[in-house]
Amino acid sequence: MYARNVSINLKPGSAKQFTQKVEQDILPLLKRQDGFQDAITLLPEGGKYAIAITLWDGKESAETYGRNTYPEILQGLAAVIEGTPKVTVYEVASSTFHNIPAHA
Repeated sequence: MYARNVSINLKPGSAKQFTQKVEQDILPLLKRQDGFQDAITLLPEGGKYAIAITLWDGKESAETYGRNTYPEILQGLAAVIEGTPKVTVYEVASSTFHNIPAHA
């Protein structure tokens, strides 16, 4: 399993609009992607930034999404984000929710 961690700077006062876009536009799009497993969006108090984590069945699915669909998502978020989000891809080492044991 692979995870994409996206760190996003939000425009002032746009946290509510960001959350609505995630729920109404982004999650339905993600659910249609091959290999998509889960999405977690973190929004700390103050709403100045967000962290979006998506989980994928494998590296290929995460990379295909990054090339083909992620640019469309960025366009949809243009009104609420500042700058270019930072994307980092990880291999999931363990997860209690997804029943993945820690590597020995």
